Amino acid sequence: MNKQSNKKMMLILVVIFIAIIAAGIYATQNLKKSTSEKSYDKAISYLNRYLKNIRVEQADLKKSTVTLGETSLEDELPDISDYPLTVEGKGELNIEIFSSPEKAGEDTDGWLNEVAKKFNQSNQTINGKKATVSIRSIVSGVAVDYITSGKYVPEAFTPSNELWIEMVRAQDVALEQAHSGIAPNVAGMLLSQSTHDALQEKYGKVDLGVIVEATCNNEIAMGYTNPYASSTGMNFLVSTLSHFDLANPLSANAISGFQKFQENVPFVSYITMQMRSAAESGSLDAFILEYQSYINDSTLKRDYNFIPFGVRHDSPMYAIGELSEEKKELLKVFTEYCTSNEAKKLATEYGFYNNLDYSPAMIDYDGDLLINAQKLWKEEKDLGKPIIAVFVMDVSGSMSGTPLTQLKQSLINSMQYINNNNYIGLVSYSTDVTINLPINEFNLNQKSYFNGAVEGLSAAGNTATFDAVIVAADMLVKKQAEVPNSKLMMFVLSDGETNIGHSIEEASNVIKNLNIPIYTIGYNANIAALEEISSINEAASIDANSGNVINELKNLFNSSL
Repeated sequence: MNKQSNKKMMLILVVIFIAIIAAGIYATQNLKKSTSEKSYDKAISYLNRYLKNIRVEQADLKKSTVTLGETSLEDELPDISDYPLTVEGKGELNIEIFSSPEKAGEDTDGWLNEVAKKFNQSNQTINGKKATVSIRSIVSGVAVDYITSGKYVPEAFTPSNELWIEMVRAQDVALEQAHSGIAPNVAGMLLSQSTHDALQEKYGKVDLGVIVEATCNNEIAMGYTNPYASSTGMNFLVSTLSHFDLANPLSANAISGFQKFQENVPFVSYITMQMRSAAESGSLDAFILEYQSYINDSTLKRDYNFIPFGVRHDSPMYAIGELSEEKKELLKVFTEYCTSNEAKKLATEYGFYNNLDYSPAMIDYDGDLLINAQKLWKEEKDLGKPIIAVFVMDVSGSMSGTPLTQLKQSLINSMQYINNNNYIGLVSYSTDVTINLPINEFNLNQKSYFNGAVEGLSAAGNTATFDAVIVAADMLVKKQAEVPNSKLMMFVLSDGETNIGHSIEEASNVIKNLNIPIYTIGYNANIAALEEISSINEAASIDANSGNVINELKNLFNSSL
């Protein structure tokens, strides 16, 4: 072998040796990393690879005047037709009743609907006039907004619990109780069997106090729903505050305790289904639900223990405002019909009239306290940890006209519900992706740029949804490096149709392992496509029709931002 061959062989051996050393160093470094760190690195690798194939433009920043609080509660609410009647009474004398959905919904949630239909067919008369009732299924928190704003006021209201009644009363609306509870029910915490057994062994019992303390000690992950809209969520909030100070749930001690509790709450769910999905995936050890919903779900009954808490959910019935004597009599007759033996039998079959021996501690929750508890929750739920969020806006041709107009209006009107200490950016997309607003703290200056960016959007082109999601993810990751101890979030506002660019599978490679929840808001949308995006990390998908979107975003931002 000549000298040249020897040099060549030596060079090859050196290269192999260096490669072996490098591989060993990489393997050693990788061994030291946790599974989550490895997943994160893999997601970043995918992210950087996909970004190379995406054309990204940077829009010029333009300010627009911000008028804070310009939208009144009445203006935010959609036309009442967005909550259609579930039973329509057509008698000469008729009253309308707002009802919480667990008794005016569908299937086993339709008890009050069924009772009302039978009542309307029973030929009841008052002063010779045929008497009927209409039922409108509406979430109790939203019902309170309609009533207190004067946007739409029915003759009667039967929420899940008395807390909402106190909030209505605190805003100087005349109320008169017709019945203390037409469908007895309770709120409760659901714990997996293993979680229940572990707490039982350690604490000797399992109740709200134990679950709150176990959450504070980071022994379990607890989930609950938005107390601005959810009856069970509102009940849980004030019950938790009362655990820390029964005499004054808004005291410094109560607030301090709640802050410690909230540190170990992974997220507050926008809707119950989001919370249930998180529990099923193993992200939550405990979550809240009404007993009537629990008992009607065979999977929940099998897999979870139910622990009652807080005030009872007995569905009180109240007259609203100054009713005529005939309408008062009609409400009285209908309430008696709802509590007849036949109606009670049906209610029992639908899951009501259980846990009748459960009696909560006597606590006087006046309406002002409850309203202030909601405000406290909004301020303290993130414990000063900023949220970094990017709004991803669909401006493809299919969004042209009403969908884009509604999207722009709803987002501008709802931005007042985003806390100032969060960091917000905005991306739009059609065939290509545009960064309309880099992420910065949502102070008045950033709000002005945000307004200007939204107002300047126009629609044309194809729909590269997942290209935009990948670009937004890159923005979020880079900003988090500047703002440690922050939470990442994304909001995709779209009609759900994707026809160009990267796929949902590719986006999932990034989003899943970066643990970025994507809330989707659909405008005349393919909701199934949007739900698939939100399911990547157990976020919520909202079908925001043209009338209801402002209120939907308000509730979403209250729970998330």
